[in-house]
Amino acid sequence: MSVTLHVCITCRAGQTLAEGEPAPGARLHAALVEAGVPDDVNLVPVECLSACSQGCSVALSAPGRWSYVYGRLSADHARDVIAGASAYAAAPDGIVPWRSRPEIFRKQSLARIPPIAVVPEAAE
Repeated sequence: MSVTLHVCITCRAGQTLAEGEPAPGARLHAALVEAGVPDDVNLVPVECLSACSQGCSVALSAPGRWSYVYGRLSADHARDVIAGASAYAAAPDGIVPWRSRPEIFRKQSLARIPPIAVVPEAAE
């Protein structure tokens, strides 16, 4: 099953940017594209993850799995983000064992969101 890695591309990480200068979030997204995400990870740029005070942020999600938001990231973390996304994709419920997570996913988690339950009546 494919998982989604959302990357906030408008994040300024508290920086004042010169006109035309790419935002740190956009640089993180570009670094992820350049590093190459696995086939089972769908990389999606988003305008805002509402974690503005936490620097660059990403979110991992998939149907029926726990979702996570990570912050205080930069383009330098691209390979660790990809490693974490790969581990998440391999975990059936989205819960990667603590010691198997890259350090940034152990120390820079902003939120852990339970799977959304599908209510049969709502699906009709």
